[in-house]
Amino acid sequence: MNTENKNLRPAQPSLGQGTSRTVQTVLRILLGAFLVFAGTSHLTTARAEFLAQVPIWLPVNADLVVILSGIAEITLGLALIALFKQRVLVGLATAAFFVLIFPGNISQYVNRIDAFGLNTEQARFTRLFFQPVLVLWALWTTGAWRALVIRKAKSA
Repeated sequence: MNTENKNLRPAQPSLGQGTSRTVQTVLRILLGAFLVFAGTSHLTTARAEFLAQVPIWLPVNADLVVILSGIAEITLGLALIALFKQRVLVGLATAAFFVLIFPGNISQYVNRIDAFGLNTEQARFTRLFFQPVLVLWALWTTGAWRALVIRKAKSA
């Protein structure tokens, strides 16, 4: 038996790795669908509630912020669903987007703004803890987290 050819074969996924990839794919598509829905809501049915989340200190027209963030969410959502080969880059962009909109969630809490059923201080405070989950969701389901870890290991 020629051992050289054995080393050229693609590595087989270890037990559970295929399942993990399937879960990542399903959750990536689910996140994409959620973003498309949320982005569409920015432009239609929930526009007033999204306007209420724009921080008052932001020196940009609140309506423009809602429109642009809605377009960004639709674009990122579609990219999460359709751009499989660029999923790491899309994951990084989506995570960055979630970080960029976090001040709106903080503003909603600090200014006691009722929106999206978050009409108590406790509900608004609890919502703050979901933003890091969204960041990690975007990074893990796209493989961006793994890519960042590998890149850091190579540079060390």
